Amino acid sequence: MSIFKFPALFSKNMAMDLGTANTLIYLKGSGIVLNEPSVVAYNTYSKEILAVGASAKKYLGRTPQHISAVRPLKDGVIADFVITQAMIRSFFLKIQRMSRFFKPSVVICVPTGITQVEKKAVIEAAEQVGCGKVYLIEEPMAAAIGSGLDVFQNKGRMIIDIGGGTSEVAVITMSSVAYCESLRVAGDELNEAIIRHLFNKHKIYIGENTAEKCKIAAGSAIDIPSLESYTLIGKNVITSTPKEVTLTPQEIRIAMQEPVNAIVDAVRRALDKTPTELVTDIYEDGIFMAGGGSLLRGLNTLIEETTKIPCHLTKDPLLAIAMGSGIALDNLKDYKKVFIN
Repeated sequence: MSIFKFPALFSKNMAMDLGTANTLIYLKGSGIVLNEPSVVAYNTYSKEILAVGASAKKYLGRTPQHISAVRPLKDGVIADFVITQAMIRSFFLKIQRMSRFFKPSVVICVPTGITQVEKKAVIEAAEQVGCGKVYLIEEPMAAAIGSGLDVFQNKGRMIIDIGGGTSEVAVITMSSVAYCESLRVAGDELNEAIIRHLFNKHKIYIGENTAEKCKIAAGSAIDIPSLESYTLIGKNVITSTPKEVTLTPQEIRIAMQEPVNAIVDAVRRALDKTPTELVTDIYEDGIFMAGGGSLLRGLNTLIEETTKIPCHLTKDPLLAIAMGSGIALDNLKDYKKVFIN
């Protein structure tokens, strides 16, 4: 029977934003078709994969001894190769049937400054689940493309990509990254700051998911009068009984102040180390922000007040990197200079 009678067997080319917190996949001709947490739940005895993505995230902090729920990526790179491979395979099979005859090309976003060993791990993980040619693109470059910036111009553009595990402050010109600083301070560290504050001041334990909900509901980088207090329940450190605590927006803001300041300081350092002509370009067009962490209320305003340069959120910060890698995928010949392998 001819395979040409079954279009489903043809694997379409893909682009993937393989992030510490979330994985997004762009399918050629269809746009973004998957956006799920980068979490895997598995049986620690049998090594059987029990859940991947959104269903696995529900396991975090709620697993029995024989089940582990993990994020296989740390700071934007692969920390557990086998689990990452299983996660990628699961996500791919959710969106299309793989074919033994036609291996799709895939564009994968990676942090700037990734080592050769880390590059090899990403490429091998994709190849071993059935991909053909693998192209790597730096996350700030993908974010700039997804934000609608012309990365080929002889003109400086500053992009701040705040993800789950890393924040990257980059200056892009002539299809290359002229300067970049990568910080291991991003959305996850903001959550950790809230967890530490509650432990130190209120003597309660809370989980990662609770901290994230608190940040989304009432977190900000500057004073926003309209925000309301947030009530949560944790475990009393001393008695191990449930304890309810109500946090004001000001208290949450102070709790997150250290990681927020670290991001702002990185922007200042980037401007200090960038050549004058490029800084002039940045001043004319402004700074652009992408990534889920950039959605923290008032963060763009704080950066603008600190640098005296307009700071803009991209149209859809959560999707900018995946969309940028998808645009590069759809125009491989035009964007060949932006790939780093």
